[in-house]
Amino acid sequence: MPILPKERDPRLITIRRGGTLTDEDHRLLADWALWCAEHVLHLFEEQQPSDSRPRGAIEIGRAWIRGEVRMTDAHNAAFRANAAGRDQADPARFAALSAGQAVAVAHVAAHDLGAAAYAIRAVGASVAADDAARARAAEREWQREQLPAAVRELVLDDQRLRSAICWNVFDD
Repeated sequence: MPILPKERDPRLITIRRGGTLTDEDHRLLADWALWCAEHVLHLFEEQQPSDSRPRGAIEIGRAWIRGEVRMTDAHNAAFRANAAGRDQADPARFAALSAGQAVAVAHVAAHDLGAAAYAIRAVGASVAADDAARARAAEREWQREQLPAAVRELVLDDQRLRSAICWNVFDD
């Protein structure tokens, strides 16, 4: 299921590409997405301790924020992180996909919700079914507490708009 809308929101497209997103806010979205992914990364690393692709993707994402790597390097790291999740149990798979989405924010800012959504799914899949709703809600709240003030309303509005294509994980 795609997590990006058919019509892209200009608020999540950088100014140089015809949208309204500043470079500073783009970096804030990327940083938030990376925090979301890193928060659940242990769910992957506990199952695959010798596979550094998701953690490496997060590190590349942070290097992109600092201007140390190109967007294409971040984009390629996303594919590697996503591949790490193949054939894994849901918690590990979703954690790897969260890392892949987080580093992909360098390429398309709207991937920020993908990182958050997969992190929520990872947490929900890591507990007993009876506890999943509570775990997802706690993760969603933690993520919202991490949102930088400058992009908070943008992200919360985007969550309302795209929750249906993100498995409804942002519904309160």
